[in-house]
Amino acid sequence: MLSSCAAVRGLQLFTWRSLSTSTCVQGAHTKDVATSSIDCSEPQYNDRMDTPLPDIPYVPKFNAEQSKLKEKEKEPWTQLTKEEKLALYRLSHRQTFAEMKKGSSVWKTVVGGLFFFLGFTGLMIWWQRVFVFGKPPHTLSEEWVAMQTQRMIDMRVNPVLGFSSEWNYNTKQWKK
Repeated sequence: MLSSCAAVRGLQLFTWRSLSTSTCVQGAHTKDVATSSIDCSEPQYNDRMDTPLPDIPYVPKFNAEQSKLKEKEKEPWTQLTKEEKLALYRLSHRQTFAEMKKGSSVWKTVVGGLFFFLGFTGLMIWWQRVFVFGKPPHTLSEEWVAMQTQRMIDMRVNPVLGFSSEWNYNTKQWKK
């Protein structure tokens, strides 16, 4: 029994492992770019400020033009043009530090969503007050509350520590 359970468990781990490592992320460009696995068991490409040198280059497979450029890279760099140097950099890295530091406009979406939900909540509260809730009961009117308070004082409700203990029955005023 133990060996069959172990075999089933091993099969489950094997299938989970194959599912978790088979997912790859394709870059936004049309060329072949570095992929990223889920479990970090393989070298990955990352654009991060704290790790400026990724494990693998951004473009792992070169076409004919890129191969010629890589061969030209072995020669003195004074012979390379500015565009060639930039192309060589883009083979290894997707973004420059300036591009990584540049802020995004995601905050505008977040603030817009926040205002949308606040407005929707306000509309729901207004709708409930107008169409769902009825008029307040007559027992909440000022006249009724005054009559109820007077009745409680007349009945001497809770005279030791409660409501009536704050009323002076001689002067017929609240104690100060």
